[in-house]
Amino acid sequence: MSPPTVRIAPSILSADYARLADAVAEAEAAGADYIHVDVMDGRYVPNITVGPPVVAALRRVTRLPLDVHLMIVEPERHLEQFAEAGADILTVQVEACRHLHRVLQSLHSLGVRAGVALNPATPPVAISQVLGDLDLVLVMTVNPGFGGQPFIPTMLPKIAEVRHMLDEAGSLAELEVDGGIGPQTAAQVVRAGARVLVAGAAIFEAAEGVAPAVQAIRSVAEAGSP
Repeated sequence: MSPPTVRIAPSILSADYARLADAVAEAEAAGADYIHVDVMDGRYVPNITVGPPVVAALRRVTRLPLDVHLMIVEPERHLEQFAEAGADILTVQVEACRHLHRVLQSLHSLGVRAGVALNPATPPVAISQVLGDLDLVLVMTVNPGFGGQPFIPTMLPKIAEVRHMLDEAGSLAELEVDGGIGPQTAAQVVRAGARVLVAGAAIFEAAEGVAPAVQAIRSVAEAGSP
């Protein structure tokens, strides 16, 4: 049996915002699979980042799928704007959705892949009733809001639990992790069941440069594949 495919999604949260197009081009040339965009509203999380205009600008400069994570309150009010801006995947926080099933239906009606993110304190059971509606599950391995935080080791059993849930349901949804991901943690999360690795500081702040950083994470992740 061949090892599972591992995808790398560089997060522009740690890139130089004065040269985002160049940063994305570097990541694409390095073999990245997705570009991860963290949208923060200063309410759901304390930080404020970007909105649909930046997503639209990124869409013009890359062919890679834009993996947009909405860390915002009332995400249902903004789904159409982000879809029209060019997002390929829109991930909402389960904790921010009063009617999660309805939000997922809206995402599919907009023609984008539907993702749900779980904060560290949110148990996997929170998505048990919508597994059939998901294209991606994002397990946050830090508390959301800021880049460069250390990985929370106790999230490894949670990743494994979500992997088991998806497999038991026959779901093809991708299992993504975000927070403290780099060469030191990539193998662990892949062994636990993750298949998409979001990395920000480990790529865009790497002393060796973007391309060697992406390759280092990929090499470790593939070596850690079960």
